[in-house]
Amino acid sequence: MPRGLGERDRDTRTERLRQTDRETETDRQTQTVVGPLAIEAHWQVTGGVFSFHFLVHLIAISIDPAEASVRLKNYSQPMPTFDRSKHPHVIQNQYCHLCEVTVSAKAKHCSACNKCVSGFDHHCKWLNNCVGSRNYWCFFSSVASASAGLLCIIIVLLYIFFQYLFNPASLRTDARYRSISNKDTWLLFLPISPVRTNPCVLLALGLLVLLLALISLLLLGHLLSFHLYLMAKRLTTLDYMTQGRQQQKSTHETGKKGVSLQMEDVSQPLDSSLGSSEQGETPKELLPSSRHPSLCSTATIQPEDTPTSLKVSPQPPA
Repeated sequence: MPRGLGERDRDTRTERLRQTDRETETDRQTQTVVGPLAIEAHWQVTGGVFSFHFLVHLIAISIDPAEASVRLKNYSQPMPTFDRSKHPHVIQNQYCHLCEVTVSAKAKHCSACNKCVSGFDHHCKWLNNCVGSRNYWCFFSSVASASAGLLCIIIVLLYIFFQYLFNPASLRTDARYRSISNKDTWLLFLPISPVRTNPCVLLALGLLVLLLALISLLLLGHLLSFHLYLMAKRLTTLDYMTQGRQQQKSTHETGKKGVSLQMEDVSQPLDSSLGSSEQGETPKELLPSSRHPSLCSTATIQPEDTPTSLKVSPQPPA
């Protein structure tokens, strides 16, 4: 092979290696820049979601869900005590005997708030307020936005753990890391109040927040799914609970009827057996038998309880 061709091949390979190194360095720089930007954008989205949650939560707390006629009354006066000796129910014929006003068909008098709530759904102890038709969508938006915010936090934490395991340099792009030579030193609470710590504390805090976020998302997700189901069925929480109680009551009554029918079926053969015994015949069901030891047990049938018609006179010896 001529010398010029060998040098040309070496130059070509060298140029390819340099190009590969440049591409690798470019990809590394891109990851170093894009990673923090993605985290920052994700935190901005998370902050926006929680800001919306805070707003609708305040609105849900502030709105008075009571009936319009009840809101016109003076709340400074004490509410009268309900007397069941006079009225069987608080609301009868769409008139509340406690609020002393006419209410709508979907209204219910809340015992916790002590007022009639329009389109009553349930009393929420976390809002310290009733949820009715006037603030239901604010309540639902509060639950949905809280679930979305928790999901964003979980995604960010999983991304940070992934980057810490495979590309920790992408998490150390802040300018404050330039003065830190030890790679095992990390900064918490950036960029407001950076605190130096070690990887163990960093991972422990991340795992703790991730665990709390997962538990909260599980509980809120269950509540959100329940209200999505109610919306699809066009029900309120009160309607759902009322239907459940009615189903339990009907099931209980059906069980009682089944037991009474079984008792009637059992009593019919006994009645026929007693009828035949009155005619002087000994029923086969009452004769001693090895198949029915309990029926001929002396512990259960006393001599004085045995009917006269069932006693058999002894036969004289042959």
